[in-house]
Amino acid sequence: MVKETSKPNAMANTILCTINLPESSKEAVQWAVTMAQQLKVHLTILYTYRLIQSQSGEVVQLKKRIEEDAYKQFLDIEKELLIGRGISYDFRTEVGFIADRIEDHAKKNNLNFLVIDKNVSSRSKETFEELMEHIQVPTLVVP
Repeated sequence: MVKETSKPNAMANTILCTINLPESSKEAVQWAVTMAQQLKVHLTILYTYRLIQSQSGEVVQLKKRIEEDAYKQFLDIEKELLIGRGISYDFRTEVGFIADRIEDHAKKNNLNFLVIDKNVSSRSKETFEELMEHIQVPTLVVP
């Protein structure tokens, strides 16, 4: 699922901000917005999740429900922190491990910064440490 305010140029500079829903990641988004304003770059907000098949096997409906819930929660963040701030941004939901999704995004985009909430980074300390070793992007961990 993707929500965009404008189509970013593939070579445009971007800040990637990972969020953890339903937990609040507002501080991370606020930092990312401020950085995007100062650097005049695009902001991508990324919510990653694991899709574990339920016993009933309704993976497609589970994926749809998770993404709809994430989008609804994003709308609150958008109203409070993004609308009227003079930046272009998009919201993405992706299935997978957070480190894999971040690395993939970094390979496909001209990433200036990664902004990550400490709660996101603490979900999997090993994964986070591995990500920091491999990603060649300045990273801001927001407490």
